[in-house]
Amino acid sequence: MTYRHPRFPVYRPRRLRRNGNIRRLVSESSLDCSDLIWPIFVCEHSDRATEVSSMPGVRRLTIDHAEGAAAEAAQLGIPCIALFPEVSAVDKSDDCREAWNPDSLANRATRQIKARVPEVLVMLDVALDPYNAAGHDGLVEDGEIVNDPTLRCLQKQALSHADAGADILGPSDMMDGRIGAIRHALDKGGHASVLILSYAAKFASAFYGPFRDAIGSGSVLVGDKKTYQMDPANSDEACRMVARDLSEGADMVMVKPGMPYLDVCQRVKSEFRVPTFAYQVSGEYAMLRAAADQGHIDLDSAVMESLLAFKRAGCDGILTYFAQFAARKLADRNSR
Repeated sequence: MTYRHPRFPVYRPRRLRRNGNIRRLVSESSLDCSDLIWPIFVCEHSDRATEVSSMPGVRRLTIDHAEGAAAEAAQLGIPCIALFPEVSAVDKSDDCREAWNPDSLANRATRQIKARVPEVLVMLDVALDPYNAAGHDGLVEDGEIVNDPTLRCLQKQALSHADAGADILGPSDMMDGRIGAIRHALDKGGHASVLILSYAAKFASAFYGPFRDAIGSGSVLVGDKKTYQMDPANSDEACRMVARDLSEGADMVMVKPGMPYLDVCQRVKSEFRVPTFAYQVSGEYAMLRAAADQGHIDLDSAVMESLLAFKRAGCDGILTYFAQFAARKLADRNSR
């Protein structure tokens, strides 16, 4: 039986909006620092941090500075950081061997952060694009991104990251069978407790450009990623990819990008009832910053509204470059 509200003047919904305390009391969704994962770019430079030109306010951090960011995350109540390395040109190759180098930038940063700030979770991507001379997430043979040979590389990369102390691995490559292959390698290698947060529904999006600038893969990318990342037109396929990854051993799933795909976030959460995340990607960050810098929107309000939208859509957490910004705002709000 469908409930019908009484009519005006008996029914006055504005009573529930009359002041801030009432609005908070009946709020259907809420945002907390524990909902945030903070993506951090790390670089090799020993004496400086460099701003990502296409992402004002976001910097590539040295390992020491990344350690400081992890400590701040702990202080702010952000439970997890995600590290993304800017790989130098000399470490990019056709076989992507730097991806599983025990002393890679990502692995060294992870070891140092976990040694100094052990309570903060560290997440590392599993994909070859930062290390690939062609900028792709998989090996390239005769112009084709090959699936099965890539899986063997991803297994080695995943093991090296787990050995370095990563708590969560995020396979972001969209190769077929990658979750099962990585889960098998982790379990066999003594890392059964390492979590997999799968980029299960990763779309071939125009919103990734600033990220590729930040890690240095955009300038070397040959062609596009449409043969392995998903068609933005497809929602049913996204659910099939989530079901596949869960069946292969994913602990959590992600939709990427975030804001243009809130419908997919809601479908995934309602249909699967598993921990569901969204990535508010670099292009989304850049758009909000650009609009605010031009005076077209209020940055504080727009950021918090955008993050709350993910929670309303059913997401359990959000990867966002605004994590530090949002956590400070939340702390300030809670202190009043």
